[in-house]
Amino acid sequence: MDSRPEALTPRVVARLVAPLWHSLGLLIILLAISLSLLRMQSRSPAAGGQHHGNVIVYMSVIACEWAMTFYVWLGGLIPGATRLRDLVGGRWSNRKEVLRDIALAIALWIAVTGVGILAGLVLRPHIDPLAFLSPRGAAEVVLWVVMSVTAGFCEELVYRGYLQKQFLALTGNAALAVLAQGVLFGVGHWYQGIKMVIIITLLGLLFGGFAHWRKSLRPGMIAHALGDVANLIG
Repeated sequence: MDSRPEALTPRVVARLVAPLWHSLGLLIILLAISLSLLRMQSRSPAAGGQHHGNVIVYMSVIACEWAMTFYVWLGGLIPGATRLRDLVGGRWSNRKEVLRDIALAIALWIAVTGVGILAGLVLRPHIDPLAFLSPRGAAEVVLWVVMSVTAGFCEELVYRGYLQKQFLALTGNAALAVLAQGVLFGVGHWYQGIKMVIIITLLGLLFGGFAHWRKSLRPGMIAHALGDVANLIG
């Protein structure tokens, strides 16, 4: 029997997703997007104020999401780096796999919604930090759905795909990797206030743990998009 300390805490051996300088660049992009959203929020009308339309805002958010996804894709072209398809977790090979992931996504969405509601009841955020993004009219509703689907794909790819796997390679510990990406996911929404950061971090941990268990981002992407679209009703 191996009694060495390291035998009690085995490390996961995984290669880096991309060079560390590329990861630093991604973090800078995420910070820039967060600062941009904070600026949009500060310029939004107060509750009950006149709504001037969010078409440009939605299109800007969509463009930023795809810009960081393009950056991740470019990183996959670096020799030895992980390609985008491998970050997602392969492809569907038949209809049964599609239906299974949809069912898993619905279950995940229900769990995430429940945790979000419970955390909201405990922490009680005083304001709706995303009120300034609420859509008005058919055009904005359509763009909201596009933005939600975009966020589902792009944010899951960046946080639960790229960053979580990068942290796994750096630490050799799946729990630490899930925790690190969840904290970054929450902090990336700091413009919504500290209570929302805590709630979003918890949701990020759920998405991260699920992605690690499933070895695929597809159910999380679907669940993330469903949750954002459902905010239209909330």
